[in-house]
Amino acid sequence: MKKNFFLMDTYHTAENTPRFLLDRLLINTRVFFMLNFFRIVLKSRSAALKGKYDTEAWILSSYDIFKLIEGCGGRFHITGLDNLHKCKGPVVFISNHMSTLETMIFPCLIAPLMDVTFIVKDSLVEHPFFGPIISAQNPIVVSRKDSRADLQIVMKKGQELLANGVSIVVFPQNTRTVEFVPKEFNSLGVKLASKAKVEVVPIAIKTDFWGNGKYLKDLGPINRNQPIHMAFGEPLPINGLGKEENNLIIEFISNHLEEWKK
Repeated sequence: MKKNFFLMDTYHTAENTPRFLLDRLLINTRVFFMLNFFRIVLKSRSAALKGKYDTEAWILSSYDIFKLIEGCGGRFHITGLDNLHKCKGPVVFISNHMSTLETMIFPCLIAPLMDVTFIVKDSLVEHPFFGPIISAQNPIVVSRKDSRADLQIVMKKGQELLANGVSIVVFPQNTRTVEFVPKEFNSLGVKLASKAKVEVVPIAIKTDFWGNGKYLKDLGPINRNQPIHMAFGEPLPINGLGKEENNLIIEFISNHLEEWKK
């Protein structure tokens, strides 16, 4: 049985959650965080190469990263988790994309309740560290170089996965960015959901606690003064091509980001 660490509708990191001693001693640098992050990644990679990185292992490694973030000063504020229980079958999750953090944390929030995978760039599957881990979850792989070919791949494999009960996480932005620009938020997710006749679940995230690196995006700075926000919306049925629903998802994300600025 898959372990579910989040049984309430909301989760808020306790104010008195202790910091790891070594993290404090290293004077708020990212050294302790990155060393332990790569320790978890290497352990997961080893399991994946041996064919032993199943969904349960994915959930546990995701939760290890969750607790590492909290132990390094991260403060999570997660709402709408009960909406995951409202899904009547597989769904398409549609989220803005700000940092590496959400891709690492979504598994321990979603996978205990349903089978799920991601749409990912081919460069991630070919990554020497993350590649075996990502490949173990049977993702939909796109190039981001040929939008027409990518659309065909997503529609074909996406419908197959959804028909087999696997939900899909879509990041419609072309790249990870702190600024949310609605016109750069494509409708790929709702098109897939419309074609597969499944619902969509909007997700708004603010994860600039883990910044994007200048040369290597995954190795960006840790901003301990930035709280981590995630909000799961209610499942939405898609009518027609989903233009109205896509606008509702954009509004859901924009409104939450505006609220979190206050």
